[in-house]
Amino acid sequence: MAVPAVLVMAAGIRDLEQARDRQDRVALQKLIAELQAEAAQAPSKAALQYRYALGQSYLAEVALELRDRQQARAAAEAGIDAARKAVALAPRNAEYRRLLGTLCGQVIPASPLLAVRYGKCAQEEVNKAVELDPKSAKAYLARGVGNYYLPPQFGGGVDLAIRDFEKAIQMNPQLAEAWMWLGIAQRKAGKMAEARKSLEKAVALNPGRVWAKQQLDKTPGN
Repeated sequence: MAVPAVLVMAAGIRDLEQARDRQDRVALQKLIAELQAEAAQAPSKAALQYRYALGQSYLAEVALELRDRQQARAAAEAGIDAARKAVALAPRNAEYRRLLGTLCGQVIPASPLLAVRYGKCAQEEVNKAVELDPKSAKAYLARGVGNYYLPPQFGGGVDLAIRDFEKAIQMNPQLAEAWMWLGIAQRKAGKMAEARKSLEKAVALNPGRVWAKQQLDKTPGN
């Protein structure tokens, strides 16, 4: 009996997430090569473009965690092309918009000059995702990450980020990434005890997430 395509795709995304959690760039690159080939064979299938773009986003995320900004830029820019194709094919899909905005944001750390080129995309696409699906925890999470890195004078800041992360948790209390980012933002705001509790929750929800454990290890309890 054939396995439904949706289950195959879900399993593929889990593989990507697990490689991301382990910070395993080799495994991610192998999976991405497979996804790239699938996307190239079916350029009109938005879901395949999305999955390939998601793989590149996870690779960019790990590269940023490991302070490899140039690899993050290369992965994110490759993913942007695929994410734009997915959005063009399904412009009202909030998740595709969220991913495109996330990828645009992941390019910027490689050079401040890239903010001019990609900053508008990062903000507009994530905001569009929230507009299209105001119940999407991942959309609020993405907006929170953007606000975390965007200085207050440009409309961001840690307080706005914390609100977005709390909104994401309200939407999905089991979203480990939201708890992790909430803890990181609370730490930046000087709320050490709260930060540690949030990071402990993130690790409890996803024990395989290496970066969450690293953030917990460097967060004092008070």
